[in-house]
Amino acid sequence: MTDLQLSLLAISGTLVVGVVAFNKWQEYKAKKTVENAFDDGQDDVLLNPDLASDVTQRHEPVLVDENTSASSPAEPVLPDSTETESGAEAQETTTVVPAEKDLPVDELIDCVIPLEFDTPVRGEKILTEIADLKFVGKKPVHFIGQTPGGERDVIAIGGAYTSLFAGIQMVSRSGALNELEYSEFVMKLRAIADNLNAHPDIPDMNTVILHARELHQFVAEHDAQLSVNVVANGAAWALNTLIAALEKMGFDQRPDGRLMMPDGDGGSLFTLSTNVSVSETMTSRLTLLLDVPCVAPSRDGFGAMAACARSLATRLGGTVVDDGNQPISKAALDEIAGQVSEFYAAMAEAQIPAGSVRAQRLFS
Repeated sequence: MTDLQLSLLAISGTLVVGVVAFNKWQEYKAKKTVENAFDDGQDDVLLNPDLASDVTQRHEPVLVDENTSASSPAEPVLPDSTETESGAEAQETTTVVPAEKDLPVDELIDCVIPLEFDTPVRGEKILTEIADLKFVGKKPVHFIGQTPGGERDVIAIGGAYTSLFAGIQMVSRSGALNELEYSEFVMKLRAIADNLNAHPDIPDMNTVILHARELHQFVAEHDAQLSVNVVANGAAWALNTLIAALEKMGFDQRPDGRLMMPDGDGGSLFTLSTNVSVSETMTSRLTLLLDVPCVAPSRDGFGAMAACARSLATRLGGTVVDDGNQPISKAALDEIAGQVSEFYAAMAEAQIPAGSVRAQRLFS
């Protein structure tokens, strides 16, 4: 080996060592940046109720769907007060209204087919017959029964039922119920009816399909997702350290890599994406996403998401921006607020309030 070759090898080795050392130094600095950001003792608005006022200082959101927007805090409604008869002491009267059951069969969003029995049928017999009919295509199928006393409820072992109601969901994000799915549903339901000696009342297919398409139009017009981003002003952030810190803030990591902020009731308030693959070690952009029709206005999902974005930007030395990398302005937020009001009003008018069981089913 010549002196030239030895020199080239030495130079190459030095360069490789230098590159590796530089990369390690960059990762170290990124890790320390995140550690310092979350160890500085700052209170997080999501974890400290006393900082709730920060929620009102929102940034401009970005709608994935042009027709809809983010949520805004619901205005409190105070009950009217009245006085009793003249000269008598005022008394408070509390009326207890029993909560309605959220049954799995809903006539507003399901095509419901009743099956009547000549004599009451035991719940265990019904459950055996309907056990295999849970989906037709991608549309879920549910059943409830009617007791001899006229009450409708889920089928239970030990119960007796005079009627069975089968419901197939007419719409989801995957599309509306079509003719083939409806025909398959009816065919399978007729077989169940024969085994139970029941008399099904099958609705006209054209009417059902028309209703499904109208409902799908509503879903398409109100299928909105709202996002805000936090971008690094300087060096990228170390991913492992960042994710650990986010989990301490309350985020739960999903199998797909996104992090979810729980709503405190078993659901999701909003999600966060690091925008990089699992093989990456650093990121310079975080995206927070709110599934608008699936979060009730009372939870103020947008307010919590915006506050979280502001907190992350402050801690990590970043900026809250829209999808076009433009800083979010107060004027744009005010414009979105008007759209928010219209969005939730339209959903409530259609008897599908955001965050309700109906909305959760339709926008799934």
